[in-house]
Amino acid sequence: MTALLILSLPLTLALGAWLAASLDRLVPALWGLPAAGPLTPLREAAALLAQQTIRTERPDRLTLLLAPALYLTLAAVGLSVVPLWLGVAPIESPVGIVIWGSCEALTIITVFLHGWSPNAPFPLIGAYRYVAIALPVMLPSMFVLIAAALPAESLSVTAIVASQEPLWNVLRQPMGLPLFLLVGLTLTLRGPFDYADGADIAGGTSAEDSGAGRALWQFARLSMLVAFSAMAAAVFLGGPLGPWLPGPVWLWLKTAAVMALTVLLGHAVARTTPSRMLGLLWVVALPLSFLHLAIAGVLAL
Repeated sequence: MTALLILSLPLTLALGAWLAASLDRLVPALWGLPAAGPLTPLREAAALLAQQTIRTERPDRLTLLLAPALYLTLAAVGLSVVPLWLGVAPIESPVGIVIWGSCEALTIITVFLHGWSPNAPFPLIGAYRYVAIALPVMLPSMFVLIAAALPAESLSVTAIVASQEPLWNVLRQPMGLPLFLLVGLTLTLRGPFDYADGADIAGGTSAEDSGAGRALWQFARLSMLVAFSAMAAAVFLGGPLGPWLPGPVWLWLKTAAVMALTVLLGHAVARTTPSRMLGLLWVVALPLSFLHLAIAGVLAL
């Protein structure tokens, strides 16, 4: 059973990445916003794979291959602790939240390696800029996830899902999901937190990407959106909990809803300057997340 659940992860990531790429075109169009492009996801991937790969002078070839592979691996590891049924996850761990937190932290290193590898100025600027923004985002994530774990009295994602049978965390802890969405935008390089690959620095860490390398990085980025959305659905929306339909169907529906919301926010919210964003994170987001944890702690007593 465990082997089948683990084997389902690549299929889930592949289908989820296709859905995420489709949402990048559909959601902005419904809201009258600029979409990702005229091509379908499969045609865009085929076009990138057929494109000639162009290398910069003396790139770091090891990190050039390691960065997208590690990004994709982190998405798979994060998704593996999310329960598909009540009490059943591909990898059941008593510290699933800690595993997810490790994936968040390692994503920062992965994006930095991606910017370091081409040996070019714009990718390196994007890498350093992303690290400066992403590090303070991880602190609200820690507080929000600990708050979600308090009612379950466990760091297991399966236990957190089970604790939401009487009431979902999105209702019990209403600030949790909005704060966690900041983390999702950061992990997937979207919208107001796309400081790594911003257009103002010619594409940042992806400025020198081409061909199969660019396709793999984009697939890994979409896979991380799938993993984040599944984790958000499990921690705040009850994951597989729901009437009539099987647990995996509920999880996929809720994951798709979080994905659509993340895509919409990524297109609709403008990016501000790095210095102003740092001020908002340290002065607004961090105190709010700590207040959220304090309220959750009092309610859990």
